[in-house]
Amino acid sequence: MVEPLIKLENVWKIYQLGKVELTVLKEMNFEINRGSFVSIIGPSGSGKSTLLNIIGCLDIPTKGKIFLDGQDIQKLSEDELAKIRGKKIGFVFQQFNLLPNLTAIENVVLPMVFQKIPEEKRFGRAKKLLEMVGLGERIFHKPAELSGGEQQRVAIARALANNPEMLITDEPTGNLDSKSGEMIMEILKELYQKGERTIIVVTHDLQIASFSKEIVHIKDGQIVSDHEAMKKVLWLRENSRSI
Repeated sequence: MVEPLIKLENVWKIYQLGKVELTVLKEMNFEINRGSFVSIIGPSGSGKSTLLNIIGCLDIPTKGKIFLDGQDIQKLSEDELAKIRGKKIGFVFQQFNLLPNLTAIENVVLPMVFQKIPEEKRFGRAKKLLEMVGLGERIFHKPAELSGGEQQRVAIARALANNPEMLITDEPTGNLDSKSGEMIMEILKELYQKGERTIIVVTHDLQIASFSKEIVHIKDGQIVSDHEAMKKVLWLRENSRSI
């Protein structure tokens, strides 16, 4: 039996706000297999970003267990978690988070510096990644000289710099117009189809979720069966594109 890449067992996340307990996630049980393309969907405040932080080893559960590659992440030190994040996981956020004083290629090179990739390999790999996302002619432009869609493509290239096994994206099209958003999702779909890594998209947008192969619905911190939303996702997938 093939071991899942991610496995959550009865995961809860509870924040203590003074004398008040705020339960953000409760009784989370699901698995994500290697090579999957998964959308985690739900309304604002449903717990999607908190779940993403736990899956991405940025946070740990209050109760329950999460396994990454069979390892219980709660048994790992912060240094060990940081190494996993650096090597196994690439992150793409709604706000792009590019360094404004660096060019596109310098932004993509930066994660390789932290992972001590030999200098002679960094720029060649960064250039190939930027060409892959359609920015081969814009590698020396700074973020302020790029459109929102172009900045997000730089962010995707940067997330792939260390060839991570998993790519986690949090509302990756949230700050983009529909055309730019669709281009970003086409890039993610192509990465999935190449079979090189697991793609996880957190979104409230069913149109965006329709690009993915699997759907996890969250409401009020719990996984739910949302048949109406699933019907709409299937309709969008069948009438707009094919995975």
